[in-house]
Amino acid sequence: MTLAHLLDSAGLTGRGGAAFPTGTKVAAAVAGAADLVVNACDGEIGAAKDGWVVAHHLAELVEGASLVSARRPARYAAHRGSATAAALLAAGLPVLEAPPRYVSSEESALISLAHGGLARPMTKRRPFVRGGAGSDGRRIRPTVVLNAETVWRVSQVARFGADWFRAQGTPADPGPRLVTLNTPTARGVVVETQAGVPLSHLLHLVGGLSPEVPAVVVGGLGGSFVRTADLPGLRWSSADLAQVGASMGPGVIEIPHPDDCPLQLVDRLLTYAAGESAGQCGPCMFGLPALAADWRALGEADPAAYARVRGRAGLLPGRGACRFPDGIARFTASALDAFADHIGEHRAGRCPTHDRRSARVHAR
Repeated sequence: MTLAHLLDSAGLTGRGGAAFPTGTKVAAAVAGAADLVVNACDGEIGAAKDGWVVAHHLAELVEGASLVSARRPARYAAHRGSATAAALLAAGLPVLEAPPRYVSSEESALISLAHGGLARPMTKRRPFVRGGAGSDGRRIRPTVVLNAETVWRVSQVARFGADWFRAQGTPADPGPRLVTLNTPTARGVVVETQAGVPLSHLLHLVGGLSPEVPAVVVGGLGGSFVRTADLPGLRWSSADLAQVGASMGPGVIEIPHPDDCPLQLVDRLLTYAAGESAGQCGPCMFGLPALAADWRALGEADPAAYARVRGRAGLLPGRGACRFPDGIARFTASALDAFADHIGEHRAGRCPTHDRRSARVHAR
């Protein structure tokens, strides 16, 4: 049985966010003698599991890369100056150092960087695993990019078998998987878990959820807000999360501070996103700053801002070289839904979070 068939039997999917069948990518890589880039950038906000794999399972990661690349040298991508890059360099591995920016770890951005270009997303005319041309016309060798956790799981499937892998998780989401948990007091807590566990169990591992927190962020900037009211009974699985407009994505969960106004939280994140544009496509260059400005106006009780935010979020998807604006649009739309009551209070000139903080201060 080939490695690709073994991975198909195991049901391994990418752990970087898209959940694409790994066996399919490996089969295409083998057919095209593609170069391998292992993405260990932890590019999503709050992500830490790539670095965790490098720190705790480097030998198995290298073994998985060797299996995928048919013993040819692989390159390991990490953000320049990060602890992950330092660990990879100390191990004598070839490191592709990407700028510490959000879009620089996107698949096609890493492929561009690996071919001497800038770490900016490229328009994908066909899968780069088959080769092609960059945005500036330069030749791109067949190249496949796999997330670090995915490559580690490849080595596990090869070592322990497909049945071992499928014995964990759910039939639709088999296998063990990592999740990064973030709270106001604990950042980058990486836990080993599997699909099907109650989401409340994962939150309990970092102290649980304050009843004053209206929603948690699942999936980072490309993810969604999940309301606290929807959490009881919700499991960490594709099917359950889809019911509330979310997905497991890159495996990142963020618990906001209970004293953080939700609209100000989203304001900060959208402002950050607007500053992370690669500067080459209209939706990022102009759409994201405009969206951030409209959201700020929403928090300042601009009566027309809600319609502008909703409309702009609907216009962004599908119009850039990468899917960064798509993710931000999804994130924004979920915030509108999750914080509908809070938005209504702001439009009336009140902030429940501010009022709660003030009441607590006056009660002392």
